[in-house]
Amino acid sequence: MNFYCDVTRGGNLESRHEVYALAIDEEGKPIFSTGNPDFTTCIRSSLKPFQASASILAEATKSAGFKSEEIALMCASHNGEEIHVETAQGMAEKLGLDASHFECGCHAPYDVEARNIARQNGFTPFHNNCSGKHSGMLALAQKLGADTKDYISYSHPVQKTIFEQLKRLTGKSTFPYGIDGCSAPTPFLTLKEIAELFQTLGSEKYPELTTAYNAMVKHPYLVAGNDRFDTDFNKAMNGRGITKVGGEAIRGLVIKTEKYGVVGIAQKIVDGNQRANETAIITILNHLNLLQPNEREYLQKYETKKLFNHNKIHIGNVKGFLN
Repeated sequence: MNFYCDVTRGGNLESRHEVYALAIDEEGKPIFSTGNPDFTTCIRSSLKPFQASASILAEATKSAGFKSEEIALMCASHNGEEIHVETAQGMAEKLGLDASHFECGCHAPYDVEARNIARQNGFTPFHNNCSGKHSGMLALAQKLGADTKDYISYSHPVQKTIFEQLKRLTGKSTFPYGIDGCSAPTPFLTLKEIAELFQTLGSEKYPELTTAYNAMVKHPYLVAGNDRFDTDFNKAMNGRGITKVGGEAIRGLVIKTEKYGVVGIAQKIVDGNQRANETAIITILNHLNLLQPNEREYLQKYETKKLFNHNKIHIGNVKGFLN
């Protein structure tokens, strides 16, 4: 099966994004596959719930006094809105730390309104979409009795603990890895391995993963923010599933179904373009008929993504096609 997201302008095909994806049922059997399930890619921010689980397992979040909303932010790629920044600042205060301890760097908030407000005083590491993840890593450093400096280094006890957790969850002994946008090391995994990870996330076999899952369910806005698919999907599922996007158009998703049990899905837009990401995953979910009518209605705007020019004129669409 081939899977593309076509980009049209004036009804004419202008561009095309190829999609590799794999969905597995509760027993690990494929129920949907396009492209190469053994395609290896960096999991990027789709790893965040699993990175967070290492801190939860070590009871670093408990020692820090992090509540469920703060654990949700540990799993987030957030917009940098006020609620996200204030939550991250509160986590730093609980740790007795400040912005200077965060090694994620600074970038402008994703949200336009938040970006305009932040420009008045300057961007800080708390505006970084990964500030929650780094709060969890700093909490883990303190719990391990390690120096917080260079906690992003692959050889630091924090990263060693995270990779040990990944070994436990995947059964792998080694991982090729690269450095993420926030400077933390991030492994390369096959789509099959990513689908299996997300299937495990919703399986309730690992208490630390269940804690992360429940936090994302309870606080969908903290996971992303305004006008973001991750927030809308997690809200629409109301506990039945969650998704987490990553850089270069990777996505992991888990959804609990009657027909297939707990389904894990991994998706990669091969050229790394995020504009096809939401439409592609909705195409898969609709093809497998995994969404309930009210869920599909809530997420309908993602089935065909409308494209607008600078004058807000609707000039084309992004839509998924399977053949």
